Amino acid sequence: MKKALITGVTGQDGSYLSELLLAKGYEVHGIVRRSSTFNRGRIDHLTLDPALSDRFRLHYGDMADGSSLRRVVEAVLPDEVYNLAAQSHVRVSFDQPEYTADIVATGTLRLLEAVREHIERTGRQVRLYQAGSSEMFGAATPPQSEATLFHPRSPYAVSKVAAHWHAINHREAWGMFVANGILFNHESPRRGESFVTRKISLGVARIVAGKQQKLALGNLDARRDWGFAGDYVDAMWRMLQVDTPGDYVVATGTSYSVRDFVEAAFGHANLDWRKHVELDERYLRPSEVDHLRGDCSRAKQGLGWTPTVDFSTLVRMMVEADIAGEKVG
Repeated sequence: MKKALITGVTGQDGSYLSELLLAKGYEVHGIVRRSSTFNRGRIDHLTLDPALSDRFRLHYGDMADGSSLRRVVEAVLPDEVYNLAAQSHVRVSFDQPEYTADIVATGTLRLLEAVREHIERTGRQVRLYQAGSSEMFGAATPPQSEATLFHPRSPYAVSKVAAHWHAINHREAWGMFVANGILFNHESPRRGESFVTRKISLGVARIVAGKQQKLALGNLDARRDWGFAGDYVDAMWRMLQVDTPGDYVVATGTSYSVRDFVEAAFGHANLDWRKHVELDERYLRPSEVDHLRGDCSRAKQGLGWTPTVDFSTLVRMMVEADIAGEKVG
């Protein structure tokens, strides 16, 4: 039975990846931060399942604390490590640039060093996946591929670029199996409520339920390549199953504006978005990323991966889930 260690296990991607690996027969270990409040709603169904008590376990650790990462790696003895932890909100990174850099960039370095030291001490083979982001491309002209030069436009994106190169350096300097996934925007009903797509789908649900009438958004013209998170964690796993580690763009190859997402989400509920959406300058970034659209040819050819959920299906999935949730609430 393979063992996997996941940082950021309580997040959207961490929950979907845990489900995928458990379905494949893995023993899955997740790192969680110690806190006075729990934020484990996305994985409660796993932690509370008696049938998984021997195969899904959580450990306290923190990307800001290298000793805790080393301790968990030594205790778990993982075959695969998936680094999904981050301060991942782009707009917030402008307000907290040092914290973002410490967790996203230096935190990745701490994890890489913990794994490297473990490999050197034990001689074990450990494969590591590093979660990159399309935000690293920033102002680069679409479509963006593995050959596109990075032009980050936020502290978050700069930190992800640094983490990307830390991963490559450990691969080249120490011969570690480290794969970088450059994932374009991926969404789901489990997306955090502060991210624009979930903010839209949840806003529609609350308007339908009569709990609010207005939805405040920022730049409606920004274009993104949106896919389904459940598809994208499959690509992560595939990157660690090939013979040679590499870097892969994971995307759908299509892009839509925030306005397109708004129109589709409100339209699914038979609402006129223009009667409900307002511009709020607080949500505008100091430096905007106008257009991201990925070329995932290498992932399709080298990993046999392809997305299964299109844009309209994704929007419908999120809106229907939030409408159902508001009814239950």
